[in-house]
Amino acid sequence: MSSEPNDPSLASSQVPALEPAPPPASDPASAPGAVVVTRGLLYALIIVAGLALLASGLLWQRLSNIQEQLARQSQESGNTSVEARTLAKQAQELARETAARQAVLDTRLAEVALQRSQVEELVQSLSRSRDENMLVDIESGLRLAQQQAQLTGSVEPLLAAMRGADQRLERSGQPRLARVRSAVLRDIDRIKGATVADVPSLLARLDEITRQVDELPLANATAAAPAASARRKEAPTKLPWWEQALADIREEARGLVRVSRIDEPEAVLLSPDQGFFVRENVKLKLLNARLEVLSRQMEAARADVTSAGAALRKYFDANSRKTQGTVQQLQQVQSQLRAVEVPRIDETLAVLATAAAGR
Repeated sequence: MSSEPNDPSLASSQVPALEPAPPPASDPASAPGAVVVTRGLLYALIIVAGLALLASGLLWQRLSNIQEQLARQSQESGNTSVEARTLAKQAQELARETAARQAVLDTRLAEVALQRSQVEELVQSLSRSRDENMLVDIESGLRLAQQQAQLTGSVEPLLAAMRGADQRLERSGQPRLARVRSAVLRDIDRIKGATVADVPSLLARLDEITRQVDELPLANATAAAPAASARRKEAPTKLPWWEQALADIREEARGLVRVSRIDEPEAVLLSPDQGFFVRENVKLKLLNARLEVLSRQMEAARADVTSAGAALRKYFDANSRKTQGTVQQLQQVQSQLRAVEVPRIDETLAVLATAAAGR
């Protein structure tokens, strides 16, 4: 090999001057540093690729696990869905059965409620009809007892009917009849406190006074003969005949003239026939009073008794004990007629009518 001079200046002097050639392109592979970089990069890429493969494998395994888990979960979800559908279907069938049973139970319950309401209405109607029949019976009995009491003038029949009505109301035990029983008890207390005359004894007294009218002396009647005969009976029987004759003549002379005071001139002017009609008129007034007491016309009865007493005082002898006794009896009858009215039970009858009407 020929050695060439390494001096660049000599080369440049020997070679003609040319344009500078462009520098050659640098080859990375030709440089040693580049080779080292390339290999390191290749190793890094291999490592990265290995790591990527490893990561891909791990990721693929994980994805496989996830897919398996998802498949299991999907299968479980499917199974659960099937079970849920089965349960839902069973629940629907059970709901339909329950609805059908509920409908049947509701129908039976409605029937039972209807039957119960019908039974209650029937029992209530039976109870009401029984109570109404009892109230109607009590009312009719009380009205009959009141009429009987008015006819007889005694409150005993009415009190007996009222006590019987109270006992029946107490045995019934119905709260709605408490008002009726209260009215009955109030009327019983009012009847017990009332003063009522005994009509039978009153009628017997009127009959006795009527019988006594025929025995009463009139104001213009003379009582000389009876008095003389009475004095004859009282005179001693052991008298001489001539003294007895003088006594008889003296008594007859006294009977010829009688002086008395008469306030009613009409009584003196009565003839025997008129005296008979006066007695009959007084008895007629007393009989009218008796009939009026029986028919409960107390005002008319009191008027007739007053008129009969006025006739006794006007036309009969006021000094006679019989006349005075008869006048006193008429006054007693007059006082009894004022208290002969039997108390009425209008409150009880009104409450009974209201309760029987269902109000």
